[in-house]
Amino acid sequence: MYLYSYLEEHLSQTWQATALVFIVLIAGGLLVRSRLATAEGGALPDEGVSVRNLFEVLVEGLAEQAQAIIGDNYRTYFPIIGALFFFILLGNVSGLVPGLGDGTTGDVNTALAWATISFLTYNVVGIRQHGWKYIYQFMGPALMNLEIGGTHFHVRVLAPIFLPLEIVLHLARIITLTVRLIANMFADHALVMAWLKLVPVVLPAVFMGLGLFVAFLQAFVFALLTMIYIGQALEEPH
Repeated sequence: MYLYSYLEEHLSQTWQATALVFIVLIAGGLLVRSRLATAEGGALPDEGVSVRNLFEVLVEGLAEQAQAIIGDNYRTYFPIIGALFFFILLGNVSGLVPGLGDGTTGDVNTALAWATISFLTYNVVGIRQHGWKYIYQFMGPALMNLEIGGTHFHVRVLAPIFLPLEIVLHLARIITLTVRLIANMFADHALVMAWLKLVPVVLPAVFMGLGLFVAFLQAFVFALLTMIYIGQALEEPH
């Protein structure tokens, strides 16, 4: 009780929600790991609905989507995508828990942090994949090719126009990811809380269910966009 009172007094609702998300993620990970370490080696799924089965369904669905977008080497980037998805999912759901305010992702700092992580991730992937040639993706199409001394050069005549525009558009992705997440979750949580105050029974349950769907959808969209950005970063510039 003392610990709870201390946390409630000294930590904001966002920090409390974040701590709750971390606890759930760690506990869920340890539970799944313990099940995989059994004699069957996790080959057989649990009977009925379980935390492990739920995690496996979500991970498999997300992995299939990542493979379709990124390619066969999706496993290299899947840990960050999975971490992003599950944190945002539980962060969104935490906003539906009474006493935690708008939850973790309802705070602009959290949303901005994940948007920045997504932005840095796909750019680092592009640089590691292509080296300095990654800059070509920001310089528009190659309109002509020159061969000088046996070396081929792709001449990007429109680079002075494309380069500043592409840089601005890529930086804007941080803002769009942040606003997309904040706006949708704020609207959803506000709607649920309004109905809870007006009609405290029955009807709010419908909106709580809708809130869970929106929480999942927004986490998936955020992860999906990150996959798309990584896939684009891996492509050879033309």
